[in-house]
Amino acid sequence: MMWDGGGHWAGGAGWESWLTPLLLIVFGVALVVALVFFVKYLRLPSNAVSNAAPSSRAPEEAPESPRDILKRRYAAGEIGREDYVQMLGDL
Repeated sequence: MMWDGGGHWAGGAGWESWLTPLLLIVFGVALVVALVFFVKYLRLPSNAVSNAAPSSRAPEEAPESPRDILKRRYAAGEIGREDYVQMLGDL
């Protein structure tokens, strides 16, 4: 017997007739959305991702002057009075 191309697809399918186009549309929309997110991700500067989340750190302050560092070290007991006076004179 010859294959007549009939069978399941020839007589007009039921649910398959609308399922295939619906799945193609859903796949196409998902592909476009993924492409948009990918392009947006590539266009972000490298530090934008880390700056996007709120930071718990305090804003950056001006760097300490050498005198401020010396005062802090003397107050913390890291250096003695003689060293403090000598280094203060050197500055």
